[in-house]
Amino acid sequence: MVKLNKIYTRTGDDGTTGLADGSRLSKTSLRVAAYGTTDEANSVLGLAALHAGDYGQIIARIQNDLFDVGADLATPRMPWEGEDFGPNGVAAQWHPLRMAQSQVDRLEREIDTMNADLEPLRSFILPGGTPFSAQVHVARAIVRRAEREAVAAAAEAEINPVAIRYLNRLSDHLFVMARHANRPDTGGTGDPLWVPAANR
Repeated sequence: MVKLNKIYTRTGDDGTTGLADGSRLSKTSLRVAAYGTTDEANSVLGLAALHAGDYGQIIARIQNDLFDVGADLATPRMPWEGEDFGPNGVAAQWHPLRMAQSQVDRLEREIDTMNADLEPLRSFILPGGTPFSAQVHVARAIVRRAEREAVAAAAEAEINPVAIRYLNRLSDHLFVMARHANRPDTGGTGDPLWVPAANR
């Protein structure tokens, strides 16, 4: 249960931040960067949701998932994770929220469904199109950065690989969603295409 009575605590004035297990870490750490960038992507999706139309429910689910990702990244591995203890043992302790493969699987199903409506790409596309698509492209690029930071953090500390997998799949999902929303047959502008060396 999250309970926030006071927004400022002054505990971060020394350049550290508290993780979910109560430990503290520098705000410059890769782990903190990864979940901070995840929050950045979520904020951009909140802006995109203003124009989401039929994609609104999908965006809302992704935003909730991104909070799950942030919670996962903000929680170091607990010593008892994955262990099977009896009713009077460690199982009674707090268990951290971790990303599940089912969340990745849902993204893949949605990617396949949207992609079935699209023509194959014959060129790279430029981020843009409808206001919704343009904002989703911004979120996609930020999610890619969050993934890079999470991968870098995993070289220093144990990070749930499913969280990294989710970020990887989400960037693909947002790319396809932006294309799907740009379809001319639904009032979109079509994909703006990259023309190599067009301005030489």
